Amino acid sequence: MRKLLVLLSLLMPVSVFAAGGNAHLDKADYDLTDKASLQNGAKLFMNYCLGCHQMQYQRYQRTFADLDIPVDLGSEYLMFTQEKPGEHITNAMPAESAAKWFGAPPPDLTLVARVRGADWIYTYLRSFYKDDSRPFGVNNLVFPEVGMPHALQELQGIPTKATEEHMVDGEMVERHVGLKSDGTGVMSTEEYDAAVLDLVNYMVYTGEPSRLQSESIGRYVMLFLLVLLVLVYLLKKEYWRDVH
Repeated sequence: MRKLLVLLSLLMPVSVFAAGGNAHLDKADYDLTDKASLQNGAKLFMNYCLGCHQMQYQRYQRTFADLDIPVDLGSEYLMFTQEKPGEHITNAMPAESAAKWFGAPPPDLTLVARVRGADWIYTYLRSFYKDDSRPFGVNNLVFPEVGMPHALQELQGIPTKATEEHMVDGEMVERHVGLKSDGTGVMSTEEYDAAVLDLVNYMVYTGEPSRLQSESIGRYVMLFLLVLLVLVYLLKKEYWRDVH
């Protein structure tokens, strides 16, 4: 049943899942060939996301192998419990307790980039802002009334809505013009955006670990078919020459 639901989610368009569909999505220029970016994205996920979100369809060992991370270093710095490298990337949070704390169990993120899209995740992680009316003190422009805390607040700081006054029909009104961090994060705005892009890069990779290999094979297949087309065309001309 679970596999069926995952399959159906992949067949549905990204727009179906994009809460806050009117929000502008920034372009995520990820690069699956950038191993340093993928390694940093894996580190960010293990440190800031894995406590709540699992990747139960991805194995540690596959991640280490694809990202050129030595197994001994990966086991020491990216595995925090007693799992073995061959096991899936899961956490110990009970689903019932998670549903009570967050309103619903945090979703598995193995395929989130394929369901939501890289641009959506990139914009979402940069769109939290302070909102004292929410249970965790934050809201999100892309996913209004989201039921999770700002997991990367330590890195970004506490963002707030920035407004400017504009004259409209003879009256001064405040309009939202973006988000501004209070400066308490350990990263600058540029550094935080780069870190989020690394995290998105890693999530895109886990959604389809064999993507680069598949694209490479696809190019060879297209080249083979092109050569075959030429040979078949020449064979056809040779055959019909004898017929006529």
